[in-house]
Amino acid sequence: MPESSSQTNSPSSSAAPAQVAAIQDALAEGSLRDRLRELPPNQLAQLLSELPDALVATILFDWEGLWARQSQLVPPGDWNTWLILAGRGYGKTRTGAETVRSFVEKGLAKRIALVAPTAADVRDVMVEGESGLLACCPAWFKAHFEPSKRRITWKRGGREVARATLFSAEEPERFRGPQHDLVWGDEPASWLDPDEAWAQLQLGLRLGKKPRAIITGTPKPIDLLIRLLAEVESGRTFVTRGSTYENTANLAANFIEQIGRLYGNSRLGKQEIYGDILTAVAGIFDMVKVLEARVAKAPEELDRVVIAVDPAQNSTTGTDETGIVVVGVKDGHGYVLEDASLKGSPDVWASEVASKFHEWQAESVVAEVNVGGEMVEFTLRTVDASLPVKTVRAMRGKAKRAEPIAALFEQGKIHLVGHHPKLEKQMKTFTGLNGRRDDRTDAMCWGFHELLITPGFAFV
Repeated sequence: MPESSSQTNSPSSSAAPAQVAAIQDALAEGSLRDRLRELPPNQLAQLLSELPDALVATILFDWEGLWARQSQLVPPGDWNTWLILAGRGYGKTRTGAETVRSFVEKGLAKRIALVAPTAADVRDVMVEGESGLLACCPAWFKAHFEPSKRRITWKRGGREVARATLFSAEEPERFRGPQHDLVWGDEPASWLDPDEAWAQLQLGLRLGKKPRAIITGTPKPIDLLIRLLAEVESGRTFVTRGSTYENTANLAANFIEQIGRLYGNSRLGKQEIYGDILTAVAGIFDMVKVLEARVAKAPEELDRVVIAVDPAQNSTTGTDETGIVVVGVKDGHGYVLEDASLKGSPDVWASEVASKFHEWQAESVVAEVNVGGEMVEFTLRTVDASLPVKTVRAMRGKAKRAEPIAALFEQGKIHLVGHHPKLEKQMKTFTGLNGRRDDRTDAMCWGFHELLITPGFAFV
Protein backbone atom coordinates (compact mmCIF):
# COMPACT_ATOMS: atom_id res chain seq x y z
CA MET A 1 0.00 0.00 0.00
CA PRO A 2 1.43 3.42 -0.88
CA GLU A 3 2.24 5.47 2.21
CA SER A 4 0.13 8.37 0.96
CA SER A 5 -2.20 9.01 -1.91
CA SER A 6 -0.35 12.01 -3.27
CA GLN A 7 0.96 10.08 -6.27
CA THR A 8 -2.04 10.73 -8.51
CA ASN A 9 -0.14 13.13 -10.79
CA SER A 10 1.24 10.46 -13.07
CA PRO A 11 2.79 11.13 -16.46
CA SER A 12 0.82 10.56 -19.65
CA SER A 13 0.06 6.91 -20.28
CA SER A 14 2.60 4.91 -22.25
CA ALA A 15 1.14 1.48 -21.48
CA ALA A 16 -0.13 -0.70 -24.29
CA PRO A 17 -3.96 -0.83 -24.59
CA ALA A 18 -3.84 -4.57 -23.89
CA GLN A 19 -1.93 -3.97 -20.63
CA VAL A 20 -4.41 -1.32 -19.53
CA ALA A 21 -7.33 -3.60 -20.39
CA ALA A 22 -5.76 -6.49 -18.44
CA ILE A 23 -5.33 -4.30 -15.36
CA GLN A 24 -8.90 -3.02 -15.66
CA ASP A 25 -10.19 -6.60 -15.89
CA ALA A 26 -8.12 -7.67 -12.88
CA LEU A 27 -9.40 -4.67 -10.95
CA ALA A 28 -12.99 -5.57 -11.81
CA GLU A 29 -12.64 -9.23 -10.84
CA GLY A 30 -10.76 -8.48 -7.62
CA SER A 31 -7.51 -10.24 -8.54
CA LEU A 32 -5.32 -7.16 -8.80
CA ARG A 33 -4.43 -7.03 -5.08
CA ASP A 34 -1.96 -9.91 -5.11
CA ARG A 35 -0.40 -8.83 -8.40
CA LEU A 36 0.34 -5.34 -7.10
CA ARG A 37 1.58 -6.54 -3.73
CA GLU A 38 4.07 -8.88 -5.39
CA LEU A 39 5.73 -6.00 -7.24
CA PRO A 40 8.80 -4.33 -5.68
CA PRO A 41 8.20 -0.60 -5.02
CA ASN A 42 10.27 0.54 -8.01
CA GLN A 43 8.36 -1.73 -10.41
CA LEU A 44 5.03 -0.63 -8.95
CA ALA A 45 6.00 3.02 -9.43
CA GLN A 46 7.06 2.27 -13.01
CA LEU A 47 3.77 0.50 -13.73
CA LEU A 48 1.70 3.34 -12.33
CA SER A 49 3.69 5.89 -14.32
CA GLU A 50 2.70 4.12 -17.53
CA LEU A 51 -1.05 4.01 -16.85
CA PRO A 52 -3.72 6.65 -17.55
CA ASP A 53 -4.25 9.10 -14.69
CA ALA A 54 -7.85 8.00 -14.13
CA LEU A 55 -6.86 4.36 -13.74
CA VAL A 56 -3.95 5.27 -11.45
CA ALA A 57 -6.32 7.25 -9.22
CA THR A 58 -8.76 4.34 -9.10
CA ILE A 59 -5.97 1.99 -8.04
CA LEU A 60 -4.39 4.30 -5.47
CA PHE A 61 -7.64 5.09 -3.70
CA ASP A 62 -9.07 1.57 -3.64
CA TRP A 63 -8.31 1.08 0.06
CA GLU A 64 -10.79 -1.67 0.82
CA GLY A 65 -10.17 -3.64 -2.36
CA LEU A 66 -6.41 -3.32 -2.82
CA TRP A 67 -4.35 -1.84 -0.03
CA ALA A 68 -5.87 -2.56 3.37
CA ARG A 69 -4.78 -5.60 5.30
CA GLN A 70 -7.67 -7.66 6.63
CA SER A 71 -7.15 -6.31 10.15
CA GLN A 72 -7.50 -2.74 8.84
CA LEU A 73 -10.99 -3.28 7.42
CA VAL A 74 -14.09 -2.27 9.37
CA PRO A 75 -14.92 -5.28 11.56
CA PRO A 76 -18.29 -7.02 11.41
CA GLY A 77 -20.72 -7.04 14.31
CA ASP A 78 -22.83 -4.63 16.32
CA TRP A 79 -19.94 -2.94 18.12
CA ASN A 80 -20.03 0.58 19.55
CA THR A 81 -16.27 1.17 19.73
CA TRP A 82 -13.53 -0.13 17.47
CA LEU A 83 -10.33 -0.10 19.50
CA ILE A 84 -7.18 -0.32 17.37
CA LEU A 85 -4.17 -0.93 19.62
CA ALA A 86 -1.03 -1.54 17.62
CA GLY A 87 2.69 -0.90 17.49
CA ARG A 88 4.38 2.12 15.96
CA GLY A 89 4.12 2.20 12.19
CA TYR A 90 1.32 -0.40 12.03
CA GLY A 91 -0.88 1.97 10.01
CA LYS A 92 -3.27 3.11 12.74
CA THR A 93 -3.65 6.64 11.38
CA ARG A 94 -4.28 5.39 7.84
CA THR A 95 -6.86 2.93 9.14
CA GLY A 96 -8.68 5.64 11.07
CA ALA A 97 -8.64 8.10 8.16
CA GLU A 98 -9.75 5.54 5.58
CA THR A 99 -12.57 4.35 7.85
CA VAL A 100 -13.85 7.89 8.28
CA ARG A 101 -13.67 8.40 4.51
CA SER A 102 -15.53 5.11 3.90
CA PHE A 103 -18.31 5.97 6.37
CA VAL A 104 -18.74 9.40 4.78
CA GLU A 105 -18.78 8.06 1.19
CA LYS A 106 -21.37 5.43 2.12
CA GLY A 107 -23.58 7.90 3.96
CA LEU A 108 -22.96 6.22 7.33
CA ALA A 109 -21.53 9.35 8.96
CA LYS A 110 -22.53 12.99 8.55
CA ARG A 111 -21.24 14.61 11.74
CA ILE A 112 -17.81 13.47 12.84
CA ALA A 113 -15.60 14.44 15.79
CA LEU A 114 -11.81 14.20 15.30
CA VAL A 115 -9.97 14.18 18.63
CA ALA A 116 -6.24 14.14 19.39
CA PRO A 117 -4.09 15.09 22.39
CA THR A 118 -3.53 18.66 21.11
CA ALA A 119 -4.87 20.94 18.41
CA ALA A 120 -1.56 20.56 16.56
CA ASP A 121 -1.84 16.75 16.68
CA VAL A 122 -5.32 16.64 15.20
CA ARG A 123 -4.28 19.00 12.41
CA ASP A 124 -0.79 17.67 11.67
CA VAL A 125 -1.52 13.95 12.02
CA MET A 126 -5.22 13.21 11.54
CA VAL A 127 -5.93 15.84 8.88
CA GLU A 128 -2.79 16.99 7.06
CA GLY A 129 -0.47 14.07 7.82
CA GLU A 130 0.85 11.73 5.12
CA SER A 131 -1.77 9.19 6.14
CA GLY A 132 -4.39 11.72 7.22
CA LEU A 133 -7.80 12.52 5.82
CA LEU A 134 -6.69 14.98 3.14
CA ALA A 135 -4.26 12.43 1.67
CA CYS A 136 -6.82 9.63 1.74
CA CYS A 137 -9.71 11.41 0.01
CA PRO A 138 -9.69 11.33 -3.82
CA ALA A 139 -10.27 14.33 -6.05
CA TRP A 140 -13.76 13.08 -6.96
CA PHE A 141 -14.77 13.20 -3.28
CA LYS A 142 -12.44 15.82 -1.92
CA ALA A 143 -12.20 16.78 1.75
CA HIS A 144 -12.31 20.59 2.10
CA PHE A 145 -10.30 21.74 5.13
CA GLU A 146 -11.13 25.08 6.76
CA PRO A 147 -8.50 25.55 9.52
CA SER A 148 -10.03 28.74 10.91
CA LYS A 149 -13.34 26.96 11.46
CA ARG A 150 -11.69 23.75 12.71
CA ARG A 151 -13.63 21.64 10.26
CA ILE A 152 -13.56 19.48 7.15
CA THR A 153 -16.50 19.27 4.78
CA TRP A 154 -17.41 16.88 1.97
CA LYS A 155 -19.75 17.96 -0.82
CA ARG A 156 -21.67 16.38 -3.68
CA GLY A 157 -23.10 18.59 -6.39
CA GLY A 158 -22.19 21.64 -4.35
CA ARG A 159 -24.19 20.42 -1.35
CA GLU A 160 -22.54 19.52 1.92
CA VAL A 161 -23.08 15.86 2.79
CA ALA A 162 -20.79 15.51 5.82
CA ARG A 163 -18.75 17.56 8.25
CA ALA A 164 -15.90 16.69 10.61
CA THR A 165 -14.98 19.01 13.48
CA LEU A 166 -11.48 19.14 14.99
CA PHE A 167 -11.16 18.94 18.79
CA SER A 168 -8.22 19.06 21.16
CA ALA A 169 -8.37 16.76 24.18
CA GLU A 170 -6.77 19.63 26.11
CA GLU A 171 -10.23 21.24 26.11
CA PRO A 172 -12.77 18.52 26.97
CA GLU A 173 -15.36 21.19 27.79
CA ARG A 174 -15.65 21.86 24.05
CA PHE A 175 -17.21 18.40 23.64
CA ARG A 176 -20.30 19.61 25.49
CA GLY A 177 -23.12 20.48 23.10
CA PRO A 178 -21.99 19.20 19.69
CA GLN A 179 -23.66 16.00 18.47
CA HIS A 180 -22.01 13.34 16.33
CA ASP A 181 -22.65 10.01 14.65
CA LEU A 182 -18.95 9.10 14.44
CA VAL A 183 -15.93 9.82 16.64
CA TRP A 184 -12.33 9.16 15.68
CA GLY A 185 -10.06 9.57 18.69
CA ASP A 186 -6.29 9.24 18.35
CA GLU A 187 -3.76 8.40 21.10
CA PRO A 188 -6.16 8.56 24.09
CA ALA A 189 -3.35 7.64 26.50
CA SER A 190 -1.93 11.11 25.85
CA TRP A 191 -5.19 13.00 26.39
CA LEU A 192 -5.17 15.48 29.26
CA ASP A 193 -8.08 13.74 31.03
CA PRO A 194 -9.07 10.61 29.08
CA ASP A 195 -12.02 9.73 31.32
CA GLU A 196 -13.59 13.20 31.19
CA ALA A 197 -13.02 13.55 27.44
CA TRP A 198 -14.50 10.13 26.72
CA ALA A 199 -17.53 10.78 28.92
CA GLN A 200 -18.30 14.03 27.13
CA LEU A 201 -17.79 12.43 23.70
CA GLN A 202 -20.15 9.59 24.58
CA LEU A 203 -22.85 12.05 25.64
CA GLY A 204 -22.62 13.73 22.23
CA LEU A 205 -22.47 10.50 20.24
CA ARG A 206 -26.21 10.36 19.66
CA LEU A 207 -26.93 11.03 15.98
CA GLY A 208 -27.96 8.52 13.31
CA LYS A 209 -29.13 4.94 13.61
CA LYS A 210 -25.82 3.54 14.84
CA PRO A 211 -23.36 6.11 16.24
CA ARG A 212 -19.88 4.65 16.65
CA ALA A 213 -16.37 5.49 17.80
CA ILE A 214 -12.96 4.52 16.44
CA ILE A 215 -9.98 4.74 18.81
CA THR A 216 -6.44 4.44 17.47
CA GLY A 217 -3.32 4.46 19.59
CA THR A 218 -0.30 2.85 21.12
CA PRO A 219 -1.60 0.92 24.14
CA LYS A 220 -0.94 2.26 27.61
CA PRO A 221 -2.40 0.96 30.89
CA ILE A 222 -4.87 3.82 31.41
CA ASP A 223 -8.27 3.22 32.98
CA LEU A 224 -10.18 4.17 29.84
CA LEU A 225 -8.51 1.55 27.65
CA ILE A 226 -8.78 -1.10 30.32
CA ARG A 227 -12.52 -0.41 30.67
CA LEU A 228 -13.06 -0.55 26.92
CA LEU A 229 -11.18 -3.85 26.72
CA ALA A 230 -13.45 -5.22 29.43
CA GLU A 231 -16.40 -4.68 27.05
CA VAL A 232 -15.01 -6.93 24.30
CA GLU A 233 -16.84 -10.00 25.55
CA SER A 234 -20.17 -8.18 25.50
CA GLY A 235 -19.60 -7.13 21.90
CA ARG A 236 -19.73 -3.39 22.68
CA THR A 237 -16.01 -3.10 21.90
CA PHE A 238 -14.17 -4.73 19.00
CA VAL A 239 -10.42 -4.74 19.51
CA THR A 240 -7.79 -5.00 16.78
CA ARG A 241 -4.18 -5.62 17.72
CA GLY A 242 -1.22 -5.51 15.40
CA SER A 243 2.54 -5.20 15.30
CA THR A 244 4.90 -2.84 13.55
CA TYR A 245 6.22 -5.72 11.44
CA GLU A 246 2.85 -6.25 9.73
CA ASN A 247 3.48 -3.04 7.80
CA THR A 248 7.16 -3.58 6.95
CA ALA A 249 6.56 -3.15 3.22
CA ASN A 250 5.51 0.48 3.76
CA LEU A 251 8.14 1.47 6.33
CA ALA A 252 11.69 2.64 5.81
CA ALA A 253 14.29 -0.07 6.37
CA ASN A 254 16.24 2.12 8.81
CA PHE A 255 13.07 2.61 10.88
CA ILE A 256 12.59 -1.16 11.14
CA GLU A 257 16.26 -1.59 12.11
CA GLN A 258 16.12 1.22 14.62
CA ILE A 259 12.92 0.17 16.38
CA GLY A 260 14.20 -3.41 16.61
CA ARG A 261 17.51 -2.21 18.05
CA LEU A 262 15.87 0.10 20.57
CA TYR A 263 13.05 -2.11 21.77
CA GLY A 264 14.14 -5.61 20.74
CA ASN A 265 12.81 -8.20 23.17
CA SER A 266 12.34 -5.67 25.94
CA ARG A 267 9.21 -5.18 28.02
CA LEU A 268 8.56 -1.90 26.20
CA GLY A 269 8.97 -3.71 22.90
CA LYS A 270 5.76 -5.58 23.69
CA GLN A 271 4.02 -2.21 23.84
CA GLU A 272 5.78 -0.21 21.16
CA ILE A 273 6.14 -2.97 18.54
CA TYR A 274 3.47 -5.55 19.32
CA GLY A 275 0.75 -3.35 20.79
CA ASP A 276 0.39 -5.09 24.17
CA ILE A 277 -0.76 -3.19 27.23
CA LEU A 278 1.78 -3.30 30.04
CA THR A 279 0.24 -3.35 33.50
CA ALA A 280 1.44 -3.33 37.07
CA VAL A 281 4.53 -1.22 36.32
CA ALA A 282 5.14 1.76 38.60
CA GLY A 283 7.49 3.63 36.29
CA ILE A 284 8.99 3.54 32.82
CA PHE A 285 12.35 2.12 33.89
CA ASP A 286 12.64 -1.54 34.86
CA MET A 287 14.97 -0.94 37.79
CA VAL A 288 15.84 -4.61 38.15
CA LYS A 289 17.31 -4.51 34.65
CA VAL A 290 18.86 -1.09 35.23
CA LEU A 291 20.71 -2.26 38.33
CA GLU A 292 21.74 -5.55 36.73
CA ALA A 293 23.49 -3.55 34.00
CA ARG A 294 25.56 -1.54 36.47
CA VAL A 295 29.35 -1.63 35.95
CA ALA A 296 32.21 -0.64 38.24
CA LYS A 297 33.99 1.51 35.67
CA ALA A 298 33.60 2.72 32.12
CA PRO A 299 35.70 1.42 29.21
CA GLU A 300 38.94 3.17 28.39
CA GLU A 301 38.83 5.85 25.69
CA LEU A 302 35.11 6.32 25.21
CA ASP A 303 34.03 7.13 21.67
CA ARG A 304 32.03 10.20 22.69
CA VAL A 305 31.14 12.07 25.89
CA VAL A 306 28.54 14.82 26.31
CA ILE A 307 27.29 16.90 29.23
CA ALA A 308 23.47 16.84 29.23
CA VAL A 309 21.63 19.71 30.90
CA ASP A 310 17.98 20.14 31.88
CA PRO A 311 17.78 23.69 33.33
CA ALA A 312 15.65 24.32 36.40
CA GLN A 313 12.25 25.90 35.88
CA ASN A 314 12.99 28.53 38.53
CA SER A 315 16.71 28.87 37.97
CA THR A 316 16.74 32.55 38.92
CA THR A 317 15.86 31.70 42.52
CA GLY A 318 18.07 28.62 42.74
CA THR A 319 15.30 26.65 44.47
CA ASP A 320 14.83 24.01 41.75
CA GLU A 321 17.38 21.50 40.54
CA THR A 322 19.19 21.72 37.25
CA GLY A 323 19.85 18.29 35.83
CA ILE A 324 23.51 17.89 34.83
CA VAL A 325 24.46 14.36 33.79
CA VAL A 326 27.65 13.21 32.07
CA VAL A 327 27.09 10.34 29.62
CA GLY A 328 29.33 8.54 27.17
CA VAL A 329 29.26 5.82 24.53
CA LYS A 330 31.61 3.03 23.49
CA ASP A 331 30.91 0.46 20.77
CA GLY A 332 27.17 1.11 20.85
CA HIS A 333 26.84 0.89 24.64
CA GLY A 334 25.97 3.93 26.74
CA TYR A 335 27.42 4.81 30.15
CA VAL A 336 26.15 7.13 32.88
CA LEU A 337 29.44 8.59 34.08
CA GLU A 338 28.43 11.21 36.62
CA ASP A 339 25.36 12.92 38.05
CA ALA A 340 26.42 16.50 38.80
CA SER A 341 22.90 17.94 39.20
CA LEU A 342 22.50 20.76 41.70
CA LYS A 343 20.40 23.63 42.98
CA GLY A 344 21.78 27.02 42.17
CA SER A 345 21.49 30.24 40.23
CA PRO A 346 22.14 30.27 36.47
CA ASP A 347 25.72 31.33 37.07
CA VAL A 348 26.25 28.44 39.51
CA TRP A 349 24.85 25.67 37.32
CA ALA A 350 26.48 27.03 34.16
CA SER A 351 29.86 27.10 35.93
CA GLU A 352 29.35 23.46 36.99
CA VAL A 353 28.53 22.49 33.41
CA ALA A 354 31.70 24.19 32.12
CA SER A 355 33.77 22.49 34.81
CA LYS A 356 32.43 19.04 33.93
CA PHE A 357 32.91 19.70 30.22
CA HIS A 358 36.64 20.25 30.69
CA GLU A 359 37.04 17.57 33.36
CA TRP A 360 35.57 14.85 31.12
CA GLN A 361 37.00 16.31 27.89
CA ALA A 362 33.50 16.18 26.44
CA GLU A 363 32.68 16.93 22.82
CA SER A 364 29.66 19.14 23.53
CA VAL A 365 26.99 20.33 25.94
CA VAL A 366 23.43 19.22 25.12
CA ALA A 367 20.98 21.64 26.72
CA GLU A 368 17.18 21.65 26.70
CA VAL A 369 15.79 25.12 25.96
CA ASN A 370 12.05 24.64 26.52
CA VAL A 371 12.51 26.58 29.75
CA GLY A 372 14.65 29.66 29.27
CA GLY A 373 14.98 29.57 25.49
CA GLU A 374 17.98 31.44 24.13
CA MET A 375 18.96 32.50 27.65
CA VAL A 376 20.16 28.95 28.38
CA GLU A 377 22.81 29.06 25.67
CA PHE A 378 23.63 32.69 26.49
CA THR A 379 24.18 31.79 30.16
CA LEU A 380 26.52 28.92 29.28
CA ARG A 381 28.57 31.01 26.86
CA THR A 382 28.77 33.87 29.34
CA VAL A 383 30.52 31.52 31.76
CA ASP A 384 32.71 29.89 29.09
CA ALA A 385 32.61 31.24 25.54
CA SER A 386 34.46 28.18 24.23
CA LEU A 387 31.67 25.72 25.12
CA PRO A 388 30.22 23.93 22.07
CA VAL A 389 26.50 24.02 22.94
CA LYS A 390 23.80 22.03 21.17
CA THR A 391 20.31 23.15 22.10
CA VAL A 392 17.38 20.75 21.98
CA ARG A 393 13.68 21.41 22.32
CA ALA A 394 11.08 18.92 23.54
CA MET A 395 8.15 18.51 21.15
CA ARG A 396 6.60 15.58 23.01
CA GLY A 397 6.34 14.54 26.63
CA LYS A 398 9.09 13.21 28.86
CA ALA A 399 7.64 9.71 28.70
CA LYS A 400 8.10 9.53 24.91
CA ARG A 401 11.67 10.67 25.28
CA ALA A 402 12.43 8.18 28.05
CA GLU A 403 10.84 5.05 26.54
CA PRO A 404 13.62 4.13 24.08
CA ILE A 405 16.24 4.88 26.74
CA ALA A 406 14.45 2.59 29.20
CA ALA A 407 14.35 -0.14 26.55
CA LEU A 408 18.11 0.15 25.98
CA PHE A 409 18.69 -0.16 29.74
CA GLU A 410 16.51 -3.27 29.75
CA GLN A 411 18.54 -4.79 26.91
CA GLY A 412 21.76 -4.17 28.82
CA LYS A 413 22.96 -1.55 26.34
CA ILE A 414 23.13 1.34 28.84
CA HIS A 415 25.06 1.04 32.12
CA LEU A 416 25.26 3.00 35.33
CA VAL A 417 28.93 3.43 36.13
CA GLY A 418 29.10 3.13 39.90
CA HIS A 419 26.27 4.45 42.07
CA HIS A 420 24.17 7.56 41.54
CA PRO A 421 21.67 7.48 44.44
CA LYS A 422 19.60 10.58 43.64
CA LEU A 423 19.36 9.80 39.93
CA GLU A 424 18.43 6.18 40.64
CA LYS A 425 15.75 7.29 43.11
CA GLN A 426 14.19 9.45 40.39
CA MET A 427 14.37 6.66 37.84
CA LYS A 428 12.50 4.24 40.15
CA THR A 429 9.32 6.32 40.01
CA PHE A 430 9.77 8.10 36.69
CA THR A 431 6.50 8.18 34.72
CA GLY A 432 7.08 11.26 32.57
CA LEU A 433 3.98 13.00 33.95
CA ASN A 434 3.91 16.78 33.85
CA GLY A 435 4.49 18.59 37.11
CA ARG A 436 7.10 16.15 38.46
CA ARG A 437 10.66 17.25 39.09
CA ASP A 438 12.65 14.70 37.09
CA ASP A 439 15.52 16.94 36.01
CA ARG A 440 18.27 14.35 36.52
CA THR A 441 16.46 11.62 34.59
CA ASP A 442 15.39 13.99 31.84
CA ALA A 443 18.95 15.28 31.39
CA MET A 444 20.24 11.71 31.17
CA CYS A 445 17.66 10.91 28.46
CA TRP A 446 18.67 13.97 26.44
CA GLY A 447 22.29 12.84 26.58
CA PHE A 448 21.57 9.34 25.33
CA HIS A 449 19.29 10.62 22.58
CA GLU A 450 22.31 12.55 21.34
CA LEU A 451 24.63 9.54 21.57
CA LEU A 452 22.48 6.50 20.75
CA ILE A 453 19.33 7.51 18.87
CA THR A 454 19.35 8.14 15.13
CA PRO A 455 18.65 11.83 14.35
CA GLY A 456 15.03 12.32 13.33
CA PHE A 457 13.94 9.21 15.19
CA ALA A 458 14.19 10.61 18.70
CA PHE A 459 10.83 10.86 20.46
CA VAL A 460 11.43 14.33 21.82
